[in-house]
Amino acid sequence: MSAVPRDGRWPVWRLGLLLYPAAAGTVAINLFFLGLMGQALGLPALDPVTALIWALPLGVPATWWAGRRLRRLMDEADAGPGGPRG
Repeated sequence: MSAVPRDGRWPVWRLGLLLYPAAAGTVAINLFFLGLMGQALGLPALDPVTALIWALPLGVPATWWAGRRLRRLMDEADAGPGGPRG
């Protein structure tokens, strides 16, 4: 059984597998900076290791969103000019 369907479209889960490292890393960076901004409110700083640990589970919904977005953009590109939104 082929991992890519016969029509050549990559499923969202496969795109997600490729995008997870980037999405989790992006979430970690955003959490770290959010922790730095939280210091202005008197909260303790969030160290980078804690941000990375929290990014592991929080990267899953970010990856799902990015995979769906990329799949939609790929479908629009395949449709050509005047595609589904044209």
